[in-house]
Amino acid sequence: MTFEMSVRRGSRDPSLRRRVVTRVAITIAHLLRPLPPALLTRVLGVLRRGARTATYAEAEAARNRVLSASLGMNALKACLQRSLAVTILCRMSGAWPTWCAGVRKTPPFTAHAWIEAEGRSVGEPGVSEVYVCMLRVAPLVRQPPLLM
Repeated sequence: MTFEMSVRRGSRDPSLRRRVVTRVAITIAHLLRPLPPALLTRVLGVLRRGARTATYAEAEAARNRVLSASLGMNALKACLQRSLAVTILCRMSGAWPTWCAGVRKTPPFTAHAWIEAEGRSVGEPGVSEVYVCMLRVAPLVRQPPLLM
């Protein structure tokens, strides 16, 4: 199965500030990439605090910004850094998508990382049919206070 890894045409040139913020998110993702899975999920768990749930449109816009800012983020083997960069970019705007990492359901074994918003994968249709999620860092759901 193939996934579309390109940005749709027609997006306008972002401002210098937006480009710098996107590059900062990509750099942070590059630094987080080598962390062991347990530590990575703990770090992401801390980063998500105080963020609201990202909408699909917000997550898709962040993904498009990351893909257009770095040619390397379009590579098939860049899924971990790409998903981290998109998640961090969303967090920089106050939102948090669901970050997922998993393995292929059928042989051959492959690992993959992606983001979800509003219950569906962002920019990678069909990923839930091919991969099973093993690690998930979802937005924190704020519980209303109990009335007594």
